[in-house]
Amino acid sequence: MTDFFERITIWRGKHLREKQFIIMLSFVVGILSGLAAVVLKTTIHFTHNFLDSNMDIGTGSFIYLALPGIGIIFTVLWVNYFIKDKIGHGVSRILYSISKKNGILKPHNTYSSIIGSTFTIGFGGSVGAEAPIVLTGASIGSNLARMLRLNYKQIILLIGCGAAGAVAGIFKAPIAGVVFTLEVLMLDLTMASLIPLLISAATAAVISYFFMGHSAALFSFQLKEHFVIGNLPWYLVLGITAGLLSLYFTRTTMFVEGWFETFKKRWTKIIVGAIGLGLLIFIFPPLFGEGYVSLHAILSGDVQALLSHSFFYSLKDNFWGIVIFLSLLLVFKTFATSFTTGPGGVGGVFAPSLFMGGVLGFLVAILLNRFSFIHVSEANFALVGMAAFMSGVMHAPMTSIFLIAEITGGYGLFIPLITASTMSYLTIMYFEPHSIYTKRLARRGELITHNKDRAALTLMRLDREIERDLMTVRPDQTLRELVHIISRSKRNIFPVVNNKLELQGIVLLDNIRDIMFNPEVYDDTFVHELMTAPPDIVELSDSMEVVMHKFEESGAWNLPVIRDGKYDGFISKSKIYTAYRKVLVYFSEE
Repeated sequence: MTDFFERITIWRGKHLREKQFIIMLSFVVGILSGLAAVVLKTTIHFTHNFLDSNMDIGTGSFIYLALPGIGIIFTVLWVNYFIKDKIGHGVSRILYSISKKNGILKPHNTYSSIIGSTFTIGFGGSVGAEAPIVLTGASIGSNLARMLRLNYKQIILLIGCGAAGAVAGIFKAPIAGVVFTLEVLMLDLTMASLIPLLISAATAAVISYFFMGHSAALFSFQLKEHFVIGNLPWYLVLGITAGLLSLYFTRTTMFVEGWFETFKKRWTKIIVGAIGLGLLIFIFPPLFGEGYVSLHAILSGDVQALLSHSFFYSLKDNFWGIVIFLSLLLVFKTFATSFTTGPGGVGGVFAPSLFMGGVLGFLVAILLNRFSFIHVSEANFALVGMAAFMSGVMHAPMTSIFLIAEITGGYGLFIPLITASTMSYLTIMYFEPHSIYTKRLARRGELITHNKDRAALTLMRLDREIERDLMTVRPDQTLRELVHIISRSKRNIFPVVNNKLELQGIVLLDNIRDIMFNPEVYDDTFVHELMTAPPDIVELSDSMEVVMHKFEESGAWNLPVIRDGKYDGFISKSKIYTAYRKVLVYFSEE
């Protein structure tokens, strides 16, 4: 296999330009990511249909208590005993690889998420398949680029091609796939990157159509009622409500997943998650699986189908009973999702976002139709609610707008989609500047962004810029010994360390210039009397943004670096600026 890729590399060098080769690879990545999307959709639906037909899970029986937990157990066994690596939070993992691992995604990511999410979702886990397939597509692009020995920018571009193809393949929405890559994965929009992304997304969508047909998308809908301009204020209200609810979803999910991380024993975590998820699904059957069946029911106006096989079925003709049931779905869907991912289930927030947004839009619509003097389309509000909620959770208004527009087969709802998605985004941004994908990374300073200054700092590695040619001195050494060391040094800073290599202070040449020419005090003056505290200290774990902030706050041009409590070297502002300029030029090239 290695010889095969080496021959391709040699052939490429002789016959193709770089851009031509990237375009060819984007087509290949589109095919592979489209096939991956088809495989994942097929395996999940096959698993679910097999269980549905053989275990009678649709009758409200107690099997609901067992199936999701079994799926999580299978997933955890697969991840911990076969893969032996974390595969959850797929989009966050891609962002981390871009910002901190030079775009390297492990080869197992090309298949491990497909199998893991099949166990999780096929058995009833309340998450979506989109994030796992995005990780799969991105991994296909990353590993193909690495095998062909492409550079960093080309690796990142093929990661984007894989992600775009994955979204396009699973939703049959190529424009949404491209926009997702540009907006969520934060690739720069240039013609050099846009063309390969378009090729991959279109190719993956065609592959999905070829194997699955026109009606096999996760869900599809044809608009029956046109947008009414007089309803625009209510779409504004829907957007604000979706923004607040997405804030609840984001923070609750992070809190519950953090709570699961406090469990020291893996099986305790699994048991708690499985029981909690099973009980929620038993009480609220629409929480089973991705939720697209429930979305179909909402969009067709068959809200009573949501209450089937539940304790609330007797309230199917009671307006307030339906309102209460839908409201409880919005509250507990968040917990169902967290109880799936917290113990180790594999899945994403795409589907939960669409589910909650659809329920919210439908709920707002029936309340308006009941208590206002206007009539609104319940299906249209459900669709716009999906876009608005996704915009808030993912901080991706453009992705949500184009996704729903493509799913509905047109742009008849373009104005309300823009209105509600924008309002949702602005609402959550007031409280939460980072999406559910980026919150953890941003907290650790590991998030690459569209801001090229900050992106360049993120791409820089502190350990590569440390200067270790400074001569150290001990605090008990005399001035005579210090002068001897100064005579052999080319630097004007001398770190003072003890026998354990712990930093005690620094000696600046400028501070001792007058005394070092007085031989009478050479043997009576010691280093510990001459040293001063450094203006600040840099930890090796600090991000470049933190390092630059310390330089700005201290006004220093050189700061000592500490690794595991011991002196490691110095970092200079001038060297950072030099490295920064190189990264920025490289990062900004067309």
